[in-house]
Amino acid sequence: MSRDDGDDGNSAYGRKAFKRSKAHFADRITADGRDGWPVEAGRYRLVVSRACPWASRSLVSRRLLGLEDALSLAVADPIQDDRSWRFTLDEDGRDPVLGIRYLSEAYDARETGCPGGVSVPAIVDVPSGELVTNDYQQLTLDLATEWTALHREGAPELYPDRLRDEIDEVMTDVYEDVNNGVYRAGFAHTQEDYEAACASVFRRLERLAERLERQRYLVGDTITEADIRLFTTLVRFDAVYHGHFKCNRWKLTENQVLWGYARDLYQTPGFGDTVDFDHIKRHYYQVHTGINPTRVVPLGPDLSGWLTPHHREELGGRPFGDGTPPGPVRPEERVPAAHTPGTD
Repeated sequence: MSRDDGDDGNSAYGRKAFKRSKAHFADRITADGRDGWPVEAGRYRLVVSRACPWASRSLVSRRLLGLEDALSLAVADPIQDDRSWRFTLDEDGRDPVLGIRYLSEAYDARETGCPGGVSVPAIVDVPSGELVTNDYQQLTLDLATEWTALHREGAPELYPDRLRDEIDEVMTDVYEDVNNGVYRAGFAHTQEDYEAACASVFRRLERLAERLERQRYLVGDTITEADIRLFTTLVRFDAVYHGHFKCNRWKLTENQVLWGYARDLYQTPGFGDTVDFDHIKRHYYQVHTGINPTRVVPLGPDLSGWLTPHHREELGGRPFGDGTPPGPVRPEERVPAAHTPGTD
């Protein structure tokens, strides 16, 4: 997620045609280091915002794969200023590893004045302080396939060879109509654009519900990258997309299949324990001043339902395949208890 998705800053959201910027830095960190960035434990730092669905993909993947020791984590403040993502959650307002106040400093260390804005997720090379990649589409696929030597024992296969064609097909539809579709609806500046985008969102959600009515996961009988990508939008749906982005034909909680599916994933280790609803709500409602000029953050929705029984196990499936769930969340990465479902 980039502060410059609307091209002219926060106040421009909803006032001009929305177009998502492509990742400008598409280098890959690979086992063979062919782009000059070899997989190496401790060398890189993942920078995220817990508010951002694109960054949340990497949070889920990193935890499921057990890469906490290999790839350190920096969490940005959900509220951006004119220089975009900042480290004001850390002591003295600096990331303790990179020593910078703004993620833009790592971008500038790589290329000054780069196009496309400053976005998360981003991976920074710790020794040089340079940005390596902000390619949110490829980043998690590489964590699943190129970082295998550093995966925990029992890590699941999130992008298995035998299912990649089907996973890619599902992810393409999910991206166009759901992941990016809610933004096209929320930032539409004409009634026609809004109605077209909103219709696409719900048309795709209904098709996904039909698919998930007969199977526990999107592809195969285990969790894959496709589930991660759909989950990060669904978990934000009622909290921000339904109201803030006007995707309000129905709520997630009103669709029995998708609500059960989302709760199933949320209650699976590696998913819900990375979610911070406080960060999510404050970012969308306080940063997107072009569509919420008052910056007032709503009190709802009620989050307690996320922990209720989902009964999706009746469809079969094995969340981690032949693997095992990740262990407990590390204390320093735990979402504050006051912001978890059932405690508001």
